[in-house]
Amino acid sequence: MQIKLILYIFFTFLSLFGFSGINYDGFIKKGKAIEAKVLVMVLSFGFGYLLTNFVIDFINL
Repeated sequence: MQIKLILYIFFTFLSLFGFSGINYDGFIKKGKAIEAKVLVMVLSFGFGYLLTNFVIDFINL
């Protein structure tokens, strides 16, 4: 169970790092910087969850 928590944290930060490199100015309205940051956080949590479950399932094969 502890390895799963570590993987959740690792992949969440990894996806947050990856999403921070994307320029969101093209599809986010001007003056909506907070909403863009919330979007990045939600996407990071989602991808962290998906990547963790993929790795755990892959290991358990």
